[in-house]
Amino acid sequence: MAPAGIEVRVENQLVRFIPRVPVDQDAVVAQLGGTATGGVVIKILDAPRATIVVDAEGKIVVHGTQRIETARIAAKEFLLQMGLDDSGLTTEIGTMVASFDLEETIAVETITGKIGAGEAQYDARLGCSIIDDSRHDLELHVWPNGRCIATGAHSPKMVAMAAVYWKNNFSENGYFIQRI
Repeated sequence: MAPAGIEVRVENQLVRFIPRVPVDQDAVVAQLGGTATGGVVIKILDAPRATIVVDAEGKIVVHGTQRIETARIAAKEFLLQMGLDDSGLTTEIGTMVASFDLEETIAVETITGKIGAGEAQYDARLGCSIIDDSRHDLELHVWPNGRCIATGAHSPKMVAMAAVYWKNNFSENGYFIQRI
């Protein structure tokens, strides 16, 4: 829970694991039915639910988890299925996707140009305003219903701080639409 009652939800945490012995992409395809595409091999796990991506260097990227602990369990399960040793597995934490709701209607079409600690543009295709937030080092997608998606974030606390900052900024600049 963020200050001012804004609840931040981590939707996806990108985590990369480096095994002592690189994972052989061809072995993933042959043993587990992984799919080779664009220089990587993809394997979807059912338990825990996650998508495993093995890069050309034999490193494991885990997508689709909300917690680092869950990503580690997925990586270990994957290595176990491959018959590989999981000892010495090192972790690199990447960016996350998080969401929150400002619970107000917003005139997103008007949020453009320099605004606060960011630069904004309206994306008609997505129907949202996209803010490059330099203060919190993330990108924020803001929809008219108040729903916000933060990408490239490094921590839930930073997203919570961004949520409070932008809610205040939108209020000060009159971007919230008054309901009748």
